Amino acid sequence: MVRTIGEDKGEQKVIDDIAAYGWHCMNIMAEGDQPPFSFTIGLFQSYGHPELIIFGLRSEIAHQILAIAADAAKAGTPFDLTKATDEFVDGYTCCFTQVPASQYYENVGYARWYYNGNSFPLYQIVWPSRDGIYPWHPAASRDFREVQPILGAYPGGT
Repeated sequence: MVRTIGEDKGEQKVIDDIAAYGWHCMNIMAEGDQPPFSFTIGLFQSYGHPELIIFGLRSEIAHQILAIAADAAKAGTPFDLTKATDEFVDGYTCCFTQVPASQYYENVGYARWYYNGNSFPLYQIVWPSRDGIYPWHPAASRDFREVQPILGAYPGGT
């Protein structure tokens, strides 16, 4: 059961966007040592597609990437979340990792509010550095790993 009425303008905007567009993009600004991140709300309700989260990008770019995934889900041609894709960023291959529910509280509070708990799947979109290195690679810089924390198991590993 999802929320249908918001108690304030922010909550109502989430509900209204999902009704109008099938999803809402929530952008969280960087704060202290916490990097910026963005996530979807409504993809699971509207299209049966897992919600998505992405770290370390400006909100405009993150929204564009999430919109590509949302449009594919809406069209009935969702991305295979078990495979990498070069559809998000020209010249770079992004991959996905499933986020455990234990990470929801700290990262996707508004999605938890909308769904009244953790009853939705969530995947993280992971993007490589300009050198094509992912955050889990031993050659990844500390700064790069900090701007893009990996919430789930590394693709192909733990």
